[in-house]
Amino acid sequence: MVPLSWYMLLSIIVFAIGVFGFLARRNVIIMFMSIELMLNAVNINLIALSHYLQDMRGQILAFFVIAVAAAEAAIGLAIIIALFRNKATAHVDEIKEMQG
Repeated sequence: MVPLSWYMLLSIIVFAIGVFGFLARRNVIIMFMSIELMLNAVNINLIALSHYLQDMRGQILAFFVIAVAAAEAAIGLAIIIALFRNKATAHVDEIKEMQG
């Protein structure tokens, strides 16, 4: 059996990769994928703790986080496509005006 601390370490590493990807890269799609990585790190944490404590609430919450992430992915990709059609770029530095 894998100890709980290994799952926590994995979650910390995945979350740190997501934070680094969000802060270091300027591409909107890479930033979007980094946010998804951070959400998945939280899911790893929730499920590991839920299994450790023998409680289903963490797994249920992780299921809702996955559902919200799917809705966020659909809306986020639609916004990215609309932004790319208007500005013809996917870099945050070149998109200065968000008013329209």
